[in-house]
Amino acid sequence: MSYQFTPNYTNSTILAIESSCDDTSVAIIHKGNILANVVAGQSVHQHWGGVVPELASREHQKNIIPTIHKALSLSNLSLLQMDAISYTQGPGLAGSLLVGANVAKGIAIGLNKQLIGVNHLFAHIAALFIENKDIQLPCACLLVSGGHTQIILIQANYEGIVLGSTLDDAAGEAFDKAAKLLNLPYPGGPLVDKLASSGDADFIQFPISDIPNYDFSFSGIKTSLLYYLQKQNSEYIQKHLSDICASYQKAIISALIRKINKLMKNQKIASIAIAGGVSANSLLRDQIDHLATKNSIPAYIPAFEYCTDNAAMIACAAAMQFQNGHFSTINQSIFTKC
Repeated sequence: MSYQFTPNYTNSTILAIESSCDDTSVAIIHKGNILANVVAGQSVHQHWGGVVPELASREHQKNIIPTIHKALSLSNLSLLQMDAISYTQGPGLAGSLLVGANVAKGIAIGLNKQLIGVNHLFAHIAALFIENKDIQLPCACLLVSGGHTQIILIQANYEGIVLGSTLDDAAGEAFDKAAKLLNLPYPGGPLVDKLASSGDADFIQFPISDIPNYDFSFSGIKTSLLYYLQKQNSEYIQKHLSDICASYQKAIISALIRKINKLMKNQKIASIAIAGGVSANSLLRDQIDHLATKNSIPAYIPAFEYCTDNAAMIACAAAMQFQNGHFSTINQSIFTKC
């Protein structure tokens, strides 16, 4: 699998809709600049400790039109001024994707605008180009999110080759599962990171997966945490909560860094980067910065607002596709393979 990036994407004005999971987001990109990036969250899932797909799609229906209006207001532009309407084509939750796709298609049909379906994973990596138009290549990039973990080599021709993926669970899913096991409120991943900052990362030696080549596996560490907690009483767990989080986080980040180190040893790399929701993790950001400094190369780390699911990344990816004349049809499937 590969992704084709286009650093010069300045000849379009696009409204982008992101609705792959539980955040409704709308962004406006104009000549390569993000004029608005509005995100409407969904608090309804906190009660259930995770995203409930049916509830997510209903919340998208409530939020999407007001979010579009707010984005247009912030950008001081109208729908008539758009060159294209873009939307997340997948991967993601079916019901959530349907809401965004149908609204995008309706606007495109009604105003006779070009339509652009965007791969969610491609968009996460494209977000790197929002603030860094001149990324030094070749670049070793980690795409780390709640549903996917990949290591990508972005070559000198801006083609991103996927060298490895997770064979089971994603790193973000491993963080979320840990939070649930530790009875932390949803969303738990950021809370694990916060608690880990005051803990002893060497308190427990959780297993670090060592899958051949560049692939990942995080199911083992989830099981290891489960078995460890089953042997402890609640008072012990509460007393050492920060230490458990720090040790668990260290194992996950170590597995990620191990792979990017391996790629740097096997190929000449000019820069490193991270993308996706887990790129907001403080330890991962610190480790990537440290690795870049150690090897005297730049590290590209997206701003927090471009890490988690957001429409700015969809807009950036759509602008690249617009530049290359890659448009979607109205009857095209709303889903795309990852």
